[in-house]
Amino acid sequence: MYQVGSQVEMKKPHACVIKETGKKANRWEVIRLGADIKIRCTNCDHVVMMSRHDFERKLKKVL
Repeated sequence: MYQVGSQVEMKKPHACVIKETGKKANRWEVIRLGADIKIRCTNCDHVVMMSRHDFERKLKKVL
């Protein structure tokens, strides 16, 4: 399961590109839990907030 500080991977990659590999980033850090979940891209620090239901549908795996 995930908790605050967990690294997660979503089904769709984020639009930012990792400079070293040229691939799209797909690693996020959970920064808030509750009825809504807030995640931050570990590559570009973009923050996204979504409902827990949407998050669990879009979650691929916990790293």
